[in-house]
Order: sequence, then structure tokens, then C-alpha cells
Amino acid sequence: MKTLQTTFFLFVFVPLVNSAPPIQQEALQFYEYDTDVTMGSLIQQDYEMQSKDIRKDGTNVSLDASLRLQGDDSERSVQPTKDTNLPTCLLCVCLSGSVYCEEIDIEAVPPLPKETAYLYARFNKIKRIAVSDFADIPTLRRIDFSGNRIEEIEDGAFSKLLLLEELSLAENRLLKLPVLPPKLTTFNANQNRIKSRGIKANAFKKLTNLAYLYLGHNALESVPLNLPESLRILHLQYNNITTITDDTFCKSNNTRYIRTHMDEIRMEGNPILLAKHVNAFSCLRTLPVGTYY
Repeated sequence: MKTLQTTFFLFVFVPLVNSAPPIQQEALQFYEYDTDVTMGSLIQQDYEMQSKDIRKDGTNVSLDASLRLQGDDSERSVQPTKDTNLPTCLLCVCLSGSVYCEEIDIEAVPPLPKETAYLYARFNKIKRIAVSDFADIPTLRRIDFSGNRIEEIEDGAFSKLLLLEELSLAENRLLKLPVLPPKLTTFNANQNRIKSRGIKANAFKKLTNLAYLYLGHNALESVPLNLPESLRILHLQYNNITTITDDTFCKSNNTRYIRTHMDEIRMEGNPILLAKHVNAFSCLRTLPVGTYY
């Protein structure tokens, strides 16, 4: 009887056991596969986000390094290597004749593509500008070096840029002005350390297109001489100007002379009482902004 029961049990239940699907095994395999895809996707997305981030020090983290940083907390303190040999248009952004090299901590003017017309190199660590920086780029029309550490500009660095119209050297450490190109319309040297002896007597005389001149927040003791007739806006605020003559803006020997283009002169923040120099403003359509009493 026992043998019969055993035979019946094997005949009925064993096929059922063999035909049952390995649910736990398949579930485990699916879970592991899904986890691999998810982690790989997250790592890849994180790497792509990092690759889009333009670092200020011009460095890049490789994919291998990124994966190592994701997988091992002990390697998170590793600093990326700074590559100083990157081509300019990888280090900067080049677009339709414009080169944007802003806030990337460069210490010198990078080699520019030929036919560059507009250079924006603001807020870097540039200390010096050489003649060779622009020797082969005569097409430049606008240069902006605001917010650097420029102390020295070689003679002739800008003088051969015959198409240059706008030049900004604001927020640097200049003690004197360079020779300026002839077709300049706008020149900004606000917030430097320029003194009157750092500006040549004829620095602006031949700039017959100059309309906007910004020299505020410097150390000038007097108004620059021989200002061109084309000048419309002149900013001299917050200097050390103590004297003005009748020929500073006007012509003492010609009482009918009028500066027809001059719209604004700012002289506030200087240790001078403008009311004592009324004749110096007789040719102006509006009085300078500043202290009169």
C-alpha cells in the first residue's frame, strides 16, 4: 500500500514541479539588468552635464575620470589637469568673427583666428599686451579687456589696428595710456591708476572720430589737453583734478567758438570748485556735472 501511495505522489506532483517557471531567478535577473541600465544612464547623464560646464580654469575631466569619481569617494579630491595648449576656439568661443574669452583665467592674449573683428576678453588675469598679440589681425573693430590686471602695454600694440573703433581697458592697473588707433570712436579707461603725466599732450588730438572718452576713477591732476572736436561724452569723475584753464574746453582767443558736439562732461568727485572757472565753460551748451559751491 505504501508503495502505491509513493508511486501516485511521484506521478502527480513531480511533473507540476518541473513545469513551474523559475520565478525568483527571472525576477533576480530582471532586477540586476534594470539596475545596470539605471546606474549607467545616471552616470552618463552626469558626465554629459559635466562636459557642458565650461570651467573657469579651462580644464576638462575625462569620462574615465568621471566614472571613477562616481564609483569611488576616495578619488573625489583629485584635481583635473590644466591644459594650456588648447586651441583658442576650444578654450574660447568663436562665432562669426567674434571671439569670447571671458572669465577663463587666461594670463595672456590667446592667438586669434585671422579675420577676427570682435574680441571680448573680460575678467581674466592678463597682465601685459604685446605688439605681437595683434600683429596679424588688422580686421579688429572692437576689443574689450575690462577687468584684467594689465599693467603694461607695449608701444604700438594698438596703433596699427586701422579699423579699431572701440577699445575698453577699464578696471585694470594702467599708469599710462598707449598710443591709440586713429579711427577710435569709443575709449574706456575707467578705474585704472592713470596720472596726467601718463597721457601725452597729443594723445587725443588726431582722433577725429572719438565721441566717447571715459577716464573716471583714476588719478588725473588735470583735464587732458587737445580734446578732439568730435567728442560728445567726457567722463572725468573721481580723479584729483584741481585746475582748469580757459583753453581746456574752449578757445580763449575766440569768444564765438562753440563745442557743438559736446553733450556731457562729468567732473564730480574732484577737489575743484567749478564756479571759480566759469569762463572755461563758455563754449559749452551744458555745464559740467560737479561741485560749484
